[in-house]
Amino acid sequence: MARGPTYRVPWRRRREGKTNYYKRIKLIKSGKPRIVFRRTLNYIMVQVVEAKIEGDRVIAMAHSKELTKLYNWLGGGKNMCAAYLTGLLAGYRALLKGVREAVLDIGLYRPSKGCRAFAALKGALDAGLKVPHSPEILPGEDRIKCEHIAEWAKTLAESNQEFYKRQFSRYLSRGLKPEDIIVHFEDILSKIKAEYEPKIRSLNT
Repeated sequence: MARGPTYRVPWRRRREGKTNYYKRIKLIKSGKPRIVFRRTLNYIMVQVVEAKIEGDRVIAMAHSKELTKLYNWLGGGKNMCAAYLTGLLAGYRALLKGVREAVLDIGLYRPSKGCRAFAALKGALDAGLKVPHSPEILPGEDRIKCEHIAEWAKTLAESNQEFYKRQFSRYLSRGLKPEDIIVHFEDILSKIKAEYEPKIRSLNT
């Protein structure tokens, strides 16, 4: 462990591996709200946050749990579809609160091209928020719609029914065949757009 008269103990959240203050300061200096992406073992949360001297203020947020409670989403709470829909919800809610631009804050999450963090970003962008980004990092429409899940489920259903039922037990217990997740995704997407797009249009008129 480092010692000596010039050694400075790192701030607690840095010691705990929760906050990279160097990145945080750069984001705050942009002067724009932050789209904060966080995930747990089962869910995804997207917040639009404004930095204040007294602490961060949450302007708008969305949790993938809401997809089930409000729109009857039967898929997983942390897959690519859920990430996109959660980002879309947060984006719409931020627009209704007057936010037009933001910067992405993924914390200590290690991103890769087309990952769930960028699926959530794609949702916020499609809602209408302006966020600096490189287009090639965003996942393709096939990934957003979870076509990869549908294709894998179809393959398993034909080759190994036992593994298929075990792997997709949560989907099946909710009444959703994973092969049909693309149609289900489109249905949930339509419900969210039908609720929020008229409100957004009324703000712009």
